Amino acid sequence: MRHVRRRVVRRVTRLAAVGGLVLGGAMVAQAAMASQTPPASVRTLGSAGDTGAALAARLGTARTAGSWIGADGRPVVAVTDRSAARAVRAAGAEAKVVAHSMDELKSATATLGSAPRVAGTAWAVDYRTNRVVVRADRTVSAGDWSRLTGVAARIGGFVHMERTKGTFTTRLNGAQPILSTGGRCSAGFNVTNGQSDFILTAGHCGPAGSVWFADNQGGRQLGSTVNSAFPGNDFSLVQYAGGKAGEGADVVAVGGGKGVRITGAADPAVGQRVFRSGSTSGLHDGRVTALNATVNYPEGTVTGLIETDVCAEPGDSGGPMFSEGVALGVTSGGSGDCTTGGTTFFQPVTQAMATLGVRLIVSAQNAGGAQGGPPSGAPPAPAGQGAMAPNSASPGSSAPVTGGAEGGTLLARLTDPRNVGPGLLVIAGSLIALVATRYIRAEQDRKAYQRYYSATWG
Repeated sequence: MRHVRRRVVRRVTRLAAVGGLVLGGAMVAQAAMASQTPPASVRTLGSAGDTGAALAARLGTARTAGSWIGADGRPVVAVTDRSAARAVRAAGAEAKVVAHSMDELKSATATLGSAPRVAGTAWAVDYRTNRVVVRADRTVSAGDWSRLTGVAARIGGFVHMERTKGTFTTRLNGAQPILSTGGRCSAGFNVTNGQSDFILTAGHCGPAGSVWFADNQGGRQLGSTVNSAFPGNDFSLVQYAGGKAGEGADVVAVGGGKGVRITGAADPAVGQRVFRSGSTSGLHDGRVTALNATVNYPEGTVTGLIETDVCAEPGDSGGPMFSEGVALGVTSGGSGDCTTGGTTFFQPVTQAMATLGVRLIVSAQNAGGAQGGPPSGAPPAPAGQGAMAPNSASPGSSAPVTGGAEGGTLLARLTDPRNVGPGLLVIAGSLIALVATRYIRAEQDRKAYQRYYSATWG
């Protein structure tokens, strides 16, 4: 019986060791492939939006009416004629024939913009429904709403009117809190002009000359606002008091002592999944619902904003919006909260950086060591950049960032490029186990041999 048990143990040990070799080899091989080619899901998100926008630009605003990312991840382009639809399908995208061109939709928003301004209203083009959606919050009077409805009726039936429960306000009061005598905001992204480093945040947070602190006692001066645009746009630059952002400048906080490493900047696509982080409500995600939105805040009108269904609350202003490690916008304002939901608008970072003459601070690995080079409006994300969902790097530190969302699958962890080392360790351990198994088996056989003959030696 003992012989049977020993044989079973040896076989199980041998199988475990062989399995370890296979697993370790798979980890190394998959990691090598992952480091060369990003996963399809990563490539699709960026390429889908780029393909749709490029097709719409090539066909022109008289024959198209925007593009978005469909539920299946494919780009969808709204077109006004069958010839344009054939061109879109030939390029591998989905075509949706609509009644109104982008020229018509933009003309409608221009008419709304020329009407008497009504604080508490906002509008944007909804590409997917081929409409201009006008929203009014609870502060808009019945008389103003009636007059605006009349303007919409004269434009045409494709202007859709909605009342919202919340109030369109700036989110004053990204992720890390910054404070001044004017209130509280969230830091957005760290940028540089090649000589000095800055925080890119919301313009409504404070005018030029505002002094910012990292604590509410005013003991740690962070810097001062040197350039601000609001209303019209909604961005500002806070220059660091010491001139430099310091270690971990490419990481934005997402709460709980965690951060996301930022590797570049880009313009979003309608339908794209995005994350927003702020010092009040932390990390939340949602989808881009419209581009080039106009919001009539009580303080003034801001145009060219990104509209999303991500929630935000007072104090989140200026905080970062990103997707897969790519910077997209800084929080401007919106309605609702993170209990009931709402609409949030963002200042596009590409437009802000181009206007200000700055570029993102990214790690030397992603920047190719050219952080001090000439500023550019929107440095592209590296081709091999993987998904940069919330991870375990501490905000403000240069600790290695682990790609992939928290709670990812075992397969995702095994195929991570950073698992080459662990894979080799598994292989080494398995080889040792195989050698040990052979040794134990030989030793057991030797002892069994001794026992057998010791019983027969006289």
